[in-house]
Amino acid sequence: MSEPFRVIVIEDDPDVALFSKTVLEKRELCVVLTIADPRAVGAAVLDFVPDLVITDIELPGASGLELIGVIRELRPGIPVIVMTAHASLDYAVTALRSQADEFLTKPVTSADLVGHVTRLATKARESAASGPRKQVVLAIGAHPDDVEVGVGGILAAHAAAGDSVTILTLSRGMRDTGIQGAWTESSEAAGVIGAQVVLEDIPGHALATSPQIAEIIRKVVEELKPTIVYTHSKNDDNQDHRAVHDATLVTTANVRTVACFQGTAATVEFRPNRFVTIDGFTDKKLAMLGCFARDAADRPDYLEPDFALATARSWSRYGQGSYCEPLEIVRDSADVAGSS
Repeated sequence: MSEPFRVIVIEDDPDVALFSKTVLEKRELCVVLTIADPRAVGAAVLDFVPDLVITDIELPGASGLELIGVIRELRPGIPVIVMTAHASLDYAVTALRSQADEFLTKPVTSADLVGHVTRLATKARESAASGPRKQVVLAIGAHPDDVEVGVGGILAAHAAAGDSVTILTLSRGMRDTGIQGAWTESSEAAGVIGAQVVLEDIPGHALATSPQIAEIIRKVVEELKPTIVYTHSKNDDNQDHRAVHDATLVTTANVRTVACFQGTAATVEFRPNRFVTIDGFTDKKLAMLGCFARDAADRPDYLEPDFALATARSWSRYGQGSYCEPLEIVRDSADVAGSS
């Protein structure tokens, strides 16, 4: 017997939520999680790992249609059924344009509900079984803590989804702890999410002019064959950051998705066009940042929890959820880095 389908029902009406849960668990042997608060959706999708999501449209403080983007960020390709008491054609068109797989009008009969869930969840499992199931993620930074500051939350989400995550740092940086200190800090930070670390020892003051950068990145890319690469933006005052950006673009021409994160010296020309929700992963990001420069008298502000949270909170104005990390998308043929 196959594993029961795992279904999340996002519904603030307790009677409808109970009906859906009862029907699916008894008629189709599903495991159903009901959620009334839209703010809990992101963490629930990652923790519960559903085969399918059912959502109402009108929810407290949010639209079910907006949540589709959040859900697909975390689980690309997951089927979503939209249910609503409004039977108008406009609602149906809007739902389908928001990439819902089905639009159902309440009240929904138990037979219809079971039929739609069975069909869509079965198709999704078959599709997942026949294609690549996990992403191979490579995040490239010039100095220790660059990657963790820029995409620490996104990497935590990747790791939680079972993706392979590697952090390539090209120099020890300019702190007094040397290569051993840089390795200790970087490996502890990566350990927070179970990532792999590759640390090179190009002197920080020589990084921007080093001919080794592109060759190092090329070797790592050839070995890992990443499907997603995150790196520095060219819109940055730090010459090392710009050098890593240039070398990354030269060596990742065959990578499906390449995105640039906000560096610690980003300029006003940093123009993100995607804002990835990291709700549920801010604690992981803060734990990663906490591994760097813990005993330094001049610990940078950008490593402090309140600074990191305020930055992510500010970017959420343009995305979904309460906290976001911004990206400049260079290439995205697979649409796997999330969307606003």
